Parts: sequence; structure tokens; C-alpha cells
Amino acid sequence: MLVKGVVIDKTLAHPQMPRVIKDAKIAILTCPFEPPKPKNTVRLDIASEADYEALRKYERETFETMIKQVKDSGATLAICQWGFDDEATHLLYHHKLPAVRWVGGPEIELIAIATNGRIVPRFSELTPEKLGSAGIVRELSFGTGRDHYLCIENCPNTRAVTIFIRASNSTVIEETKRALHDAMCVVRNLVRDDKIVYGGGSAELACSIAVSKEADKIAGLEQYSYRAFSDALDAIPMALAQNSGYSPIDTVTQLKALQIEQQNSAIGVDGMNMGTNDMKSQGVIETLTAKKQQLSLATQVVRMILKIDDVRLPNDEQQSSMFGM
Repeated sequence: MLVKGVVIDKTLAHPQMPRVIKDAKIAILTCPFEPPKPKNTVRLDIASEADYEALRKYERETFETMIKQVKDSGATLAICQWGFDDEATHLLYHHKLPAVRWVGGPEIELIAIATNGRIVPRFSELTPEKLGSAGIVRELSFGTGRDHYLCIENCPNTRAVTIFIRASNSTVIEETKRALHDAMCVVRNLVRDDKIVYGGGSAELACSIAVSKEADKIAGLEQYSYRAFSDALDAIPMALAQNSGYSPIDTVTQLKALQIEQQNSAIGVDGMNMGTNDMKSQGVIETLTAKKQQLSLATQVVRMILKIDDVRLPNDEQQSSMFGM
């Protein structure tokens, strides 16, 4: 599911808080809803019921002061990095201020970026200018109803987009994530450079034919390096043919003949059994950037191996001396 906003694995603090908030003004807090703690070690003695009631009254007044500061800023939703107890949750519900607790640091930053809000470390620093905004905030439930997620949509920063993935197990999710990552990398490469080549091994076959023709023009021993490079380029279409259930050598030979005969460099392996080897009509394409990187990296690896001018293997006497025999 594509969400134009942010999705976090959290729910509203109270079950009776509204599940949909429109035109939300969001207070993004990294300060806890709790009375301030002393910096040094202290001991609090409660000797009577009156002392306990005084402490409870102080905590309640502190919570109400914090909630008032949030509401006075104009916030209609509080997202807090830290937790708060049942007393604070009840007061938030009583004052009609929906809140979310225990939101992690990375999610807090994503929400701030998406909503154009500021992360506030103290209640006293909260102002209307620091609030984030969203067109709609809603709580979604999936499956049996136990899985709940908070969805913040229609944010001012339209570049904040979330792809929400659900599957039966983690393996499927990881595979889907990898597939989406590869697809986004393809789009990124096309944005950087919109040049393409046709897939199905057609580009490698065309390059192999061109290199082989160039080798025919060379009379010396150098032609063999050209022919070896041409044969290496055939490896990808041969692998595609084998994976598709075809004879690798026969298929590559036939496809090369078709490319030369029809003067069509888009002829490739019909791995999907579409009835045509024309990758242009099938719409099978690859980015030129990725293809250049593949050939360049493969060539660099071979050159690095060829630079190894000597390989020494220890003889029997050296092996015996090494092991003290």
C-alpha cells in the first residue's frame, strides 16, 4: 500500500480516543508526561493519607499544566517519544487531546520532516509555529484486529511517502523489500540518464557481434583477445536461454544469425514464450547506466586477475619443512 505520508507501528494511548483526526495540528514532543524528577537522590516519606493525597494532587496538577500548555499551542494531537501512565492517559482523554506514546527517535524525525514540525524538548517551549500539520491522521487495523498502525497522510512535505508491506512471514517481506529497492534503483537510474538498451541478452549479443567483426580486421595475436571478449559476452544470453529451457549454444547461434540477417539489435531470448524474439515489441528494457556498469566491473575483474603474473605452489620438500616433518 502506498501512503502519501508516514506510517508508524503505534496506536492512540486510549481506546476511546478518536480514530480519525482531520486537519491535525501535531505537537512532536521528546519530553515525558510526568512530574519533573530531582537530579539528586532524594527520599520521599509519606506518613499519612493526607501526604499521599497531596502527592497525588501535585501529580494531577502537573499533568493538567502540561496538557494545558499543549492545548494552548493549538495542538490537536500529541506524539510523545516517552511513555505516560494511566493517570496521564485518562487526563488526556478527559481533555480531548489524542496522544501517541513510545514513538521511537527515527519515527519522530520522519514525522517532523513530513509535517514540517519542530521537535520540542520542553513543554514550555511549545508554540503554534512549532506544530506539524497533516490533512488526516487515522488508525488502521489489519488481520484479526490485533495489528494497529497510525497513518499520517496529506502532509505538507509531499516528498514523504511510505510503502506499507504486509505478508504471511518475514521471508516474503524481505523479498518484497529487495524487489522494491531494485525497482526504485531502476527509476533512479532512468531519472539520472534516460537512455535504455533492450534486454533479453540482445545488448550482449549485439556487442558480441560487433567485437567479433572488429577481431576479423586484426591480423596479429591481438585478435584472440577480441574473440575471447566476444565469447565472454555470450555468457549472459546463454544463461538466459538455459534458464528458459532452451539449448544455450543453438539459441545464441540462431539469435546472432537473426540479428545479422534482420539488422535488428533488439533480438533476444524469448524467456516468457511470447512468440517473438523482438525485445522492443515485448517491452523488455534495461538502463544503459546499469549495463555499462556491469560490463565495466566484469572487465575490471578480469584485468585484475590478468595482472597476477606468478603463482607459486610449495613443493613437497617445502610442505614437509612447513609442518616439521
